[in-house]
Amino acid sequence: MLTVHLRVTDAATTRPLPVRVRVSGPDGAQYAPLGFSPQFPGGRNEAVGGQLRVGRERWFYVGGACEVPLPAGVPLQIQAAKGPEWVPLDETVTLGAGQISLRFALSRWADTRPDGWATVDTRCHFLPPHAALLEARAEDLDVANLLAVPFPLLALDANTYATAPNMLAFSGQSPALVGDGCAVYVNTFNTHPVLGKVALLNSHRPVLPLTFGGEESDDWGVCDWADQCHRKGGLVVWADAFETAGGVSGGEALVAAVLGKVDAIEVVQKPGRSPLLPWVYRLWDAGVRVPLVGASAKDSNAVRLGVTRTYARVSGVQPSDDAPSVSQQEREGEKASSWLEAVRRGRTFVTAGPLLDLVLDDSCATVTARAHPSAPRVELVANGAVIAAGDGSAAATLGEPGWVAARVTGASGFAHTSPIAFGSPARKSEAVSALVALIEQTRDWVETLGRFANPKRKQALLERCDEAAQRLAGTP
Repeated sequence: MLTVHLRVTDAATTRPLPVRVRVSGPDGAQYAPLGFSPQFPGGRNEAVGGQLRVGRERWFYVGGACEVPLPAGVPLQIQAAKGPEWVPLDETVTLGAGQISLRFALSRWADTRPDGWATVDTRCHFLPPHAALLEARAEDLDVANLLAVPFPLLALDANTYATAPNMLAFSGQSPALVGDGCAVYVNTFNTHPVLGKVALLNSHRPVLPLTFGGEESDDWGVCDWADQCHRKGGLVVWADAFETAGGVSGGEALVAAVLGKVDAIEVVQKPGRSPLLPWVYRLWDAGVRVPLVGASAKDSNAVRLGVTRTYARVSGVQPSDDAPSVSQQEREGEKASSWLEAVRRGRTFVTAGPLLDLVLDDSCATVTARAHPSAPRVELVANGAVIAAGDGSAAATLGEPGWVAARVTGASGFAHTSPIAFGSPARKSEAVSALVALIEQTRDWVETLGRFANPKRKQALLERCDEAAQRLAGTP
């Protein structure tokens, strides 16, 4: 075996390029860089960070170079990847006797940053911040949001303890770590087993408690979390939206969305038990046009950071990299405020690969969508119905007022824009009825199964349910 120096650079700049790499032999053997083990766990909160399992494949994150013990005289498959805007590397090489270096370069096929796009993973868990930064750089993310979440730890003394990994690294509105134009922020993921889950981003202080309900009383609320987060300058993202738990779909998180307390709905690659998009379309049809954001929800080495991500069209001009009066910390802070505002305005699309753009021309009521690469099938969806489709692009003239969005589905991957409103649409009665029925589920749960030590807390939640139902129906 030879200890080989493997180096990957940016073809345009020749600078070392953080990537994830994989080296394998003809017999299926996989070779780990020094400092890594070829075998590693893939369970939730099991040594997460710096490595990735995709089926039988083992990938390793490196900052542009690494040392790998490799055999000479046999064909070796060298793979390297770096997010959706880069052409992945897949080459076969055979080391000669005494050869101790391999050099490769990766090239972009697209660069969305000059057009004002920022790439964000809105939720991951359990990685140490330094591992999160390395993986984010290697996956070509501008921002990774690392969220503290409760986790039951079975200790060697046979007792189970409640823990919240990364809580002590909480950074709020300032990045915990920055490097190469990438920033990692540490905030919180707050959950109730029935009423809903929310990612609370960019809050200048932690929003507590991280959880309630279950074995504890239900004397708190998702709306309370959202209100606290907004008072602290944060962004509220509804996670696992419309997933059924305890016989309830939507829960108080739906109530919060209807009342304007939710800033975005999270889309992840892993399909839920309940299809997400039909319910999101009903929400939009009812006049609640909450934008979409993408998250990996990475919580193990079996999930790739940024596998589903947010593209946010940021406003304004970022400080130049060589501006001497602006620190890197300040530059990353401005970037964060820009993408957060883009989410609030709905200037986003979610993707698991394809790049997607949607343009509405109000002057002639036309809409156009374009997607890359390899001309994936693009669909224009208006008020829940497909109005046009094409390979690589689609265009249509809009009819009745409402909303329009673009999406890519199928073998080409998945992507979906947030909705754009046009005209002065009325609420669709069937959508309102379906959502009100979900709110009634929550109301019934509060009345029959909720465990409240404080009757005022129960009454407050019932009143929120009533207020949301009335707002959907358009009554005061």
